[in-house]
Amino acid sequence: MAGDTGEALRPRGSVHSGETDEVVLLHRMLKLTNRLMAPFSIHLSHRYKISINEFRLLMTVGALGRTASHEVAELTGVNAMSISRAVATLQKHGRVIVERDESNKRRKWLSLSEEGERLYEIMRPQTETVAHYLFGKLEKGELAGFANIVERLIERLDAEDEDGNSLFLERTKPQE
Repeated sequence: MAGDTGEALRPRGSVHSGETDEVVLLHRMLKLTNRLMAPFSIHLSHRYKISINEFRLLMTVGALGRTASHEVAELTGVNAMSISRAVATLQKHGRVIVERDESNKRRKWLSLSEEGERLYEIMRPQTETVAHYLFGKLEKGELAGFANIVERLIERLDAEDEDGNSLFLERTKPQE
């Protein structure tokens, strides 16, 4: 039965004693996300004066070479307004180059400047170190199974109705 996974989800000393297993797991995933941000905020954010969304954008553009803002939003799950702010800040600091697409005036191409490339090369190994630390003790099958679950969850969160509205946002809207 969904939601009945037993005590495995409830860590000792858990504050989630009256919650469903799904709620406990959601809180555990939020904790995981917060813990994953620690190396960024401790080692990179202050040193390089870069926000998490700027970092995500820089790393995505660096990996792709050249892309558009809406593609970064789609790949990272960061909303378009936050991407737009990150682009503006990175451009202001000379880290990205923004060029208008001549064939589509609404599209802006993003690429890294020389400074952006330098920063990308500094930060890429840190990203690899975090990934290796996090997943390094998992067996190949465990990693593949986890990757499959993550993809299924992202697909569910990205699902849209026939009008293009997010099913996730529609179905989790607070009652009025």
